[in-house]
Amino acid sequence: MTPELTALALAALLLVVQLGWMALRANLEVGSRYFLSPRDEAPTRIPSPGTLRLKRAYENHLEALLPFAIAALVIALSGQSSAVTAACAWLYLAARVLYVPAYLFGWVPWRSAIFGLGYFATAAMLGAALL
Repeated sequence: MTPELTALALAALLLVVQLGWMALRANLEVGSRYFLSPRDEAPTRIPSPGTLRLKRAYENHLEALLPFAIAALVIALSGQSSAVTAACAWLYLAARVLYVPAYLFGWVPWRSAIFGLGYFATAAMLGAALL
């Protein structure tokens, strides 16, 4: 497996962990009764700001994962894996791991800088695939 695909698999596992962490906190704070219902009505209790931040970090990762997955697959399927694309893949993964506490704890302006690193890494991989 190429380093890019390994980073992609680990990024997907990170997404699973993020969802689990956020869902656990939400269930503890809001109550499982709401989450087991059809959710036709708003919950009677609101999740904490930290849980809401974890939700936004999860949603952001979900959005960022698609372009990264495309980049990793294009690189792997076209046989263009290189030290540069591997470094970009690991940079993306490191940025996504750091993004979770950055969002949870409100690291300003670092959260945006960390996001930018991951985004740049994905763009660089796509650029490398087209060269």
